[in-house]
Amino acid sequence: MAAATVRRSPYKDFLQPALQRRFATASLFVLAIAYFQALLLANWSSFVWSWFPLGPTGVRAVFLFFCGISIIILRIAQYHPGLRTSDSGLSTFLHYAPKFQTVETALTYAFSGYLFSQIYLWSQPEEAGLDWITYFMSDRARLNEKPIFLTTHLVLLGVYQTVVHLFKDVDRLSLGTARPQTENGNGKPEEGDSSTQVRRFRDELPAILVYTFNSSIASLIVSIAIYPLFLRATIWRTMMMFLRPIYNLPKTNMTPSTLPFSFSSLLRCWLVSMMLLFSWTAANTAFSLFLVKSPLKNGKPLTSDAKDPNGSLLNGLKNKKLSIKCFAMWELAFIARDFPDRRKAIYEDIDRKDGPMWSQVYKICLDVLKSMHTNMDVYMAPPPAPSETDVVQPETKQRTTAAPRDDSIFQALPQPKPSLRNQVEKAVNQAAFAPGQPSQLSPAAKKAVDSAKQHLLKIQKDATGSDDTHGLVREFALRFLRSPLGWPFREHYRRRLAHAVLGTPYGEPSLYINAACALAGLAVASLREDKYGNVQRDVAALVRTLTGLVTKLEGFRGRLEVHWTDVDGDRVCNEVDAVVKVLRESLGRLVEAFGPYARDLRLSLGDMRLAREAAGMESQEEVREVRGFR
Repeated sequence: MAAATVRRSPYKDFLQPALQRRFATASLFVLAIAYFQALLLANWSSFVWSWFPLGPTGVRAVFLFFCGISIIILRIAQYHPGLRTSDSGLSTFLHYAPKFQTVETALTYAFSGYLFSQIYLWSQPEEAGLDWITYFMSDRARLNEKPIFLTTHLVLLGVYQTVVHLFKDVDRLSLGTARPQTENGNGKPEEGDSSTQVRRFRDELPAILVYTFNSSIASLIVSIAIYPLFLRATIWRTMMMFLRPIYNLPKTNMTPSTLPFSFSSLLRCWLVSMMLLFSWTAANTAFSLFLVKSPLKNGKPLTSDAKDPNGSLLNGLKNKKLSIKCFAMWELAFIARDFPDRRKAIYEDIDRKDGPMWSQVYKICLDVLKSMHTNMDVYMAPPPAPSETDVVQPETKQRTTAAPRDDSIFQALPQPKPSLRNQVEKAVNQAAFAPGQPSQLSPAAKKAVDSAKQHLLKIQKDATGSDDTHGLVREFALRFLRSPLGWPFREHYRRRLAHAVLGTPYGEPSLYINAACALAGLAVASLREDKYGNVQRDVAALVRTLTGLVTKLEGFRGRLEVHWTDVDGDRVCNEVDAVVKVLRESLGRLVEAFGPYARDLRLSLGDMRLAREAAGMESQEEVREVRGFR
């Protein structure tokens, strides 16, 4: 029972140190990769100084570490749980492209690529021919274009990686869940310790190498195409302007007649781009793996060391920041599954200021689950009609004089003799400005219009195989949508369902899964551990709420139609399917545990029947009855 004088520490006071430890672990991986790359770039003329950390190799490793750690710092500033929810790729682009985070991502990758290029050029010997200034005859200096192209290529590689980063939403953290099935063979909870994360990182290495190899080749081809067409002249003039006061360079800014695309230079560009891409991809992978470790410390929940563990956990559950709330809900699900002492503390904490601990946890988790119901209603609601107060009515002034006459002041022109051209023009105008009205055409004009219409329908039938007047346009639109260029305009069923159920701008399935698991776990465990019996008063409402939510989700999934732009037509959404599956499992656990006490809990036979149907237990009971009859 929490004392009134105990200070309740915010949840972030326990989460931030844990995230910092995970950040340090990911940084060690980046440092190890930087030191390995520094060894590859070292001059092995001396066996000791080629690898000694306090020599040139150590200095090179520190600068290479900056290239990788800048990506992790970017991830810390922009990480978010949950997928981006929008109906199409175009709407996602229009929403996130103008934001500062997009510019920040591009600048970070471009700066990292530029710094890596300068470290590589500094590490190369004179025999490599990558000096900025070369001398042909005595003191006649010439600007070398090979290092210019290499630097430009790595900066363009940063822009390329920015597009991949934003397109794949690398900033997303996929948080885990504490479902009852996620136990290992020894019956101990999975803690997601460092050894597990290291093993997962090792398993990701083949995929990292394949991506690095393919992307380095693709980016080099892009640089070879873009550099001479759009960037070469501008970069050459700029470099000449900056270096001419320092070196005795020619006065002309004319670019060299030959391109710096020799086999050796292209091979160097490919190798250095592989090194840089591997550093970026490994940094992103390490960050994504280590920061999603379970909210446990030394096998216990993060808030176990707090003076008021329940109060700190409540602070996290009530936090409006999605990342903090998701970690707190994840910890609550772990407590409901694996920690009896903390469960008993929740049941026995009845003297809290805002109500008993169980009542507050119950309300918070239930509000999280009910938010899916609200999200679906908001998504399907028609756009609000403008109210009368929003429409500005023009002010009418009272006329004090007679209105001017609108009689014609010109003499009427004699009507020309009707001709075929006049009749066709009249028919076109009538179809455009008065559709549906009967036309007054002469027989000759009708014959010409029918002939033109038949000719147009023949062309359309040859193209589409149909006499539908809109078939030609629709066929062209579908053909465009099936092409790679039409992908941003497709409104996939998966995106629309996730947007409607999980909310916007981000939807994290683990938040709803852990909320359902926590409620079901605490309710079921209360049969043995809740000595005050506070939980049983809310079991009936919990069963009815989960039954209605599962029924609503199932009906909504079937009612949401596939959009005409979704040329694939796949009615699959893994995120929502996972949420529905866990809701069914949680409801089944409640029905199985509290079924014998349904009458005492004021659950009618109809409530239990609907709950069994929603949980998918009705078919199982029928199978058992049939087997028993046989």
